[in-house]
Amino acid sequence: MDLDSIRESVTTSLDETHRAREVGLRNCRTIIRSSANAIRSLHRGEDETAEALMTEAGGLLAETTALLADHPDILHAGFVHDAAKEYAEARLTSALAAGEPLPSPDDLGMLAPAYLNGLGEAVGELRRRMLDLLRSGDLERAEATLATMDDVVEVLASLDYPDGMTGGLRRTTDIARSLVERSRSDLTTTIVQERLRLSLERG
Repeated sequence: MDLDSIRESVTTSLDETHRAREVGLRNCRTIIRSSANAIRSLHRGEDETAEALMTEAGGLLAETTALLADHPDILHAGFVHDAAKEYAEARLTSALAAGEPLPSPDDLGMLAPAYLNGLGEAVGELRRRMLDLLRSGDLERAEATLATMDDVVEVLASLDYPDGMTGGLRRTTDIARSLVERSRSDLTTTIVQERLRLSLERG
């Protein structure tokens, strides 16, 4: 039995897969970090910084997907999905907050499960935006933001597929729905208080 040649063959194959995995992991950590920083920049109104970070994340995601194309077991191990979801959350938060057309999964270079979960998590970022608007007294834009959150949850809730197909979208949707209801309560309370204040001022 020529076990040495078999060992050399499998070692060569596994070494290649291991190298690809390590590069993929490193890239995905950077994608997640850049996406999170982009979202923070969006909340601070630093749009140019956010765009640069999202561009970096998108480029790394495309590079990682191409790198792992010949290693589907690594590509679908979960960490690429997580990185893609974070990148989708950043891009979709940016578009939703600005009232711009949403990029598609193909536009972002990812599969539907990562995209949809990123869309669901963007609801949490919109809640933060709505609360900021409430604090600044901009009730009209706060109401518009809540309406957008409602629309997102309605779309996600209409996608009735097994969790194995959607990457746990049902849980993401449930969390998003609870955030919408809390936000609706916050907005309603603020509107009632504002009406009471105006009534008292009129005497």
